Amino acid sequence: MHAPDPDSQEAIHGLWDELSDFDLSQFPAAIERLMAFHAGRDGIINLTWAGAVRLTSGERALSDDLMRRWRVAASHSLLPWVPPPHRIWDRPESDPSFELPLRGLGRFRSYSFRHEMPEAWFHTPFYRDHYGAYGIADAAFVAFPLNADCESHFGFWASAPLSEETVSRLAYGLRGIKWFHRHLMLSHGLLIASAPLTPTERKVLALLLTEATEKRIADQLALAASTTHQHVVSLFRKFGVRTRAGLISLWLNRAK
Repeated sequence: MHAPDPDSQEAIHGLWDELSDFDLSQFPAAIERLMAFHAGRDGIINLTWAGAVRLTSGERALSDDLMRRWRVAASHSLLPWVPPPHRIWDRPESDPSFELPLRGLGRFRSYSFRHEMPEAWFHTPFYRDHYGAYGIADAAFVAFPLNADCESHFGFWASAPLSEETVSRLAYGLRGIKWFHRHLMLSHGLLIASAPLTPTERKVLALLLTEATEKRIADQLALAASTTHQHVVSLFRKFGVRTRAGLISLWLNRAK
């Protein structure tokens, strides 16, 4: 991976500074800002994020699993997507493109369709049905491992082939913010939590990371007080904490 030109490098560093200024409760807005920063450049028409986790060995035999037990547990897209990319992973077909995210598991890596797949692949029914039909000529991906069983993946979907310089710049922009990947995984109930969070739990979590009382949370989300309390209890249980302070400490302790 090569450092981008000075102007691009300065812009990326400015983005990092912006992201660090978002409060814990504003993390949904932070990922939108990151995605918006890259959208529209170099033919990039959409961005996606996927929190990938490795299933326990007992859930499916490796010999029967094209994805080697890796699954998308949470995802986010800048723009609406039909069909969502994670559905391809959920019901993987036998296609050589599925080998790309599995190469170099456990280390930071980037790759793209145009630089990794043979030209013949772009004329296959799989490419046509899943990508070409939606105006996608190329896609670049950046994978950031958080531990042996949890990785943060960003996808950059483009209407034209992406250059090596562009892929390198995208990788550079995500390489220096491990804290961001960690917070992104935490906010979806991955990395530490015992199970992914529901959409409502994510909303409650964002407010729990502020000074809002449970009553204030219930009012803001138009939930009953008892329902809100149930969500709070569920969040504490999933994250293995007993108090709000314990929950917040997970975001502040970057060593875990």
